[in-house]
Amino acid sequence: MCGICGELRFDKQTPDPDGIKRMMSCLARRGPDAEGIYGNNMLAFGHRRLSIIDLSEHSKQPMVDEALHLALVFNGTIYNYKALRDELLEMGYDFFSEGDTEVILKAYHAWGEHCVEHFYGMFAFALWDMRNQTLFLARDRFGIKPLYYAVDGASLRFASTLQALLAAGGVDTSIDPVALHHHLTLHAVVPAPRTLLNGVKKIPPASCMSFTASGEVKLRRYWSLDATRPAATLSEQDWLAATRHVLNKAVERHRLAADVPVGVLLSGGLDSSLIVGLLADHVQDLRTFSIGFEDIGGDAEKGDEFEYSDQVVKRFNTRHHKFLIPNSEVLRRLPEAVRCMSEPMVSQDNIAFYLLAEKVSQEVKVALAGQGADEVFGGYFWYPQMQAAQGSALEKFRDHYFDRDHAEYLETVDSRYHTPDVSSELVQRELSQAHADTFLDQVLRFDVTTLIVDDPVKRMDNMSMAWGLEARVPFLDHELVELAARMPPELRLKEGGKFPLKAIARGLIPDAVIDRPKGYFPVPALKYVRGEFLQFMKEVLLSDACLRRGLFNRSYVEKLLAAPEAHYTRLNGNKLWHLALLEFWLQQNVDLK
Repeated sequence: MCGICGELRFDKQTPDPDGIKRMMSCLARRGPDAEGIYGNNMLAFGHRRLSIIDLSEHSKQPMVDEALHLALVFNGTIYNYKALRDELLEMGYDFFSEGDTEVILKAYHAWGEHCVEHFYGMFAFALWDMRNQTLFLARDRFGIKPLYYAVDGASLRFASTLQALLAAGGVDTSIDPVALHHHLTLHAVVPAPRTLLNGVKKIPPASCMSFTASGEVKLRRYWSLDATRPAATLSEQDWLAATRHVLNKAVERHRLAADVPVGVLLSGGLDSSLIVGLLADHVQDLRTFSIGFEDIGGDAEKGDEFEYSDQVVKRFNTRHHKFLIPNSEVLRRLPEAVRCMSEPMVSQDNIAFYLLAEKVSQEVKVALAGQGADEVFGGYFWYPQMQAAQGSALEKFRDHYFDRDHAEYLETVDSRYHTPDVSSELVQRELSQAHADTFLDQVLRFDVTTLIVDDPVKRMDNMSMAWGLEARVPFLDHELVELAARMPPELRLKEGGKFPLKAIARGLIPDAVIDRPKGYFPVPALKYVRGEFLQFMKEVLLSDACLRRGLFNRSYVEKLLAAPEAHYTRLNGNKLWHLALLEFWLQQNVDLK
């Protein structure tokens, strides 16, 4: 796990070394253990290392293989690297290191751009082929690892964070109205290749791009998700047995690919508790970590789930760390968390993960988390609502997911940012893709391949890597996702959702954790906006910077400020917080000159 950056010139000039250094400085928190730079005429790489596999100097980056005429910077983990290494050894390749980075180099030499199809893992990498003067960029199937880029007529720059590209300079920071529509409609999701800024793009998940020295570009999607039933009919017990087998393999893969201790982020929910249960017999002195927040009084929701996580800790006798954060600390640390968001993210979980990752990073470098299980196995409340609704696929999805309909979007933003209903067009296009048997198959596939990339996957990367902590998500193992996608949706939604996981967990973890109502990472102060938090949001939305930018329609802002707890999205997000977060992110990250 690391931070990567680089520049490729198309105009026969050499890359700007100061720009590379500025990008690397921005990436220092992602890779606190070491740094390195590589240059080759028109190409320069920068790397910040978080040492997890092969801690020696042999796996330092940028990694250059002079014999194969290849150079690489890589962020992530290839979980099957040992098996691939053995395969490549049999093919005659020699290795000078013991890690997964060199496996990527050899795999590319052996299989070309199809090497990505051999990788089990989370990855974003850039590989320079010196012989044909081509830069190859690739991103994992679910976009767990980020990869941003900016292109002009003279050069390409890329980096693990949007902020690193801004630090290099020369980026168009004007707001893309289409991306803004997506952001305010799809719970802050802006599907690749767009970002909110016109000058910054991101590699789509499950995709690779090649750039030649003259600037020619080729984009290829190397993986897609089949959401149709298999030819052979499987019984419920068959599906459960297959799920248990593949999940066990996924958790084991995520645990073993590390030369440092591995912990678990234990929320108290089914998903992270199940990971603990599956690991407990294999890991001595398993370390677990939970966080909770101060209640805000009245009838608002509770700020922690310790009553459930404590039961799991007791059952498996883990070495547990429990952190309770007062609301004053949440507000004080909020600007830090927002500065670490590569793109604005409105989920209240962000500050929770940021503060938890800070504590966890003091104990371990790698932690497994339960993110992805709800999308893969149908755990959210809106799935059955969509299923029961009447109307077209778009109408059923829109009426139970969109944060605001198109008319409200037009009311929200200044007329300069008005567009057609591009978010409905996007959803309609994605839901109509082939190889999905039913409406719910379409929805679950869209969620796990597109929506999840920006929420919660991006949150896990940004907030954990801000502290040099590698967060791994075994429920997004692609073999497990492929299995679940072919499973009948009604089996996933049985008993309130995530039935296969509940069945696997029964008898392993406490029943109270399995049978509890679905919970969400609670930070009540960002949902029930009162006191100092309300004052903070007022100051942001009434600031000179906000007024100068003129992004929002002032009458709409005034309406939200007049009743801050009266306006919620269909997914129970506070609309005032959504606007304040977006504006605050722009103030923290984008130059207003």
